[in-house]
Amino acid sequence: MSLSYQINIVDPLHSHLSPNLLSNLSVKEVPIPSPGPGSVLVRIRAASLNFRDLLCLADSPLYPTRTPPGLIPCSDGVGEIISAGPGSTWTDSIGDVVILLTNRDWVDGDVEVVTMENNLGSGTVNGTLTQYMVVQDPWIIRAPKNLSFEEAAALPGAAGTAMNVLQSISVGKETTVVTQGTGGVSCAVIQYASALGARVIATSSTDEKLRIAKKLGASELINYKTTPDWADEVLRLTHGKGADLVCDVGGSGTLEQSVKALRQGGTACLVGFLTTPTPVDILMPLIVQAKTLKGILVYSRAMLSRVVALTEEHDIHPYLGNVYTWENAPQAFEQMRQQNTVGKIAIKV
Repeated sequence: MSLSYQINIVDPLHSHLSPNLLSNLSVKEVPIPSPGPGSVLVRIRAASLNFRDLLCLADSPLYPTRTPPGLIPCSDGVGEIISAGPGSTWTDSIGDVVILLTNRDWVDGDVEVVTMENNLGSGTVNGTLTQYMVVQDPWIIRAPKNLSFEEAAALPGAAGTAMNVLQSISVGKETTVVTQGTGGVSCAVIQYASALGARVIATSSTDEKLRIAKKLGASELINYKTTPDWADEVLRLTHGKGADLVCDVGGSGTLEQSVKALRQGGTACLVGFLTTPTPVDILMPLIVQAKTLKGILVYSRAMLSRVVALTEEHDIHPYLGNVYTWENAPQAFEQMRQQNTVGKIAIKV
């Protein structure tokens, strides 16, 4: 037998901020599944949390799919191949450490093929907070050899999304990238943009968090608590030009400043919506300065493959804010709910 965390909605608030959110999470004993044709059985060794996992745990209306009873949460995970089904391409790879892909649609090319119903840990697709999982051959890739289980589990949602952001433009030595905060995606953007040679200007709420951003590769630092008009500081640091790329995780509460911080023709990638919804007026800068807003939705297999290659080439290690044991997994969700995490939260499985 195997153990899995499952979601059954008890809390009537359906809010990711509800203090009773953890009442929706419980552990169940389930049979160990067997791999069918073209699939493998993976012993999950670690999972990591993303903001969307909170939304799914709450069955929040902010997330586009509903959470059915018994859903296993979490979209990010890493494990070892235990056995392979008939015709599997991984038959000779027993024991290999692999990362599970969040979305089962997007191999490469246009995001048009992505359906949210096919994301792990949401809708009707069980996630990675389970000890054993059967996965189809195309939806795993080998993990970087330089990472621990917990570090590798932190890659997909954060670094995969970060690569989606960075591939929005041609990032290189002449590129200036601005990040917001020090959550998982922002930290990954700092690391991989730096690896690609870009200049990174990091913003965050405390000097302590900014020191972490500096260690991850940020060139310049802005405390947005002491410098609330941080876009003006970005313009000053770039001699009035502005940044080529801004990774916006705040949503409507930060969007005006993100657009202001861009150079003419620059791009703001919209990754999250952590701030309180606020009316914004950004139409004229977008038109008269040819600035672009781009929504970021998960990542492709090709993007994560590039992440793995860069991770090994530059010996990049995801920043783990905390690692929880299997028994303390609910506390990991509670830390995420409080929105005070630097980097990623991982869970040993």
